[in-house]
Amino acid sequence: MSRIRVSTTVDETTLAAARALGLGPDSVMLDAALDALLAAHRASEIDAAYAAAYDRMPIGEPDEWGDIESFRVALHRTKRRAS
Repeated sequence: MSRIRVSTTVDETTLAAARALGLGPDSVMLDAALDALLAAHRASEIDAAYAAAYDRMPIGEPDEWGDIESFRVALHRTKRRAS
């Protein structure tokens, strides 16, 4: 992986607290922070996609396979019989 130099200013207290975690050099912390930022952004994109899908087809509305509530009731009955 190629590396690039970054020069910026950050909040002194936040940097000191991050350094106190003992995760390694600033470059390792910055990589971890950027990875976490990207993961959080991707998770929010996925959440938004699910929200949009449920807006288009609410979970309580039946589709060509039936409806979720009937499935859950049948599943619960099956579990009770099995125990």
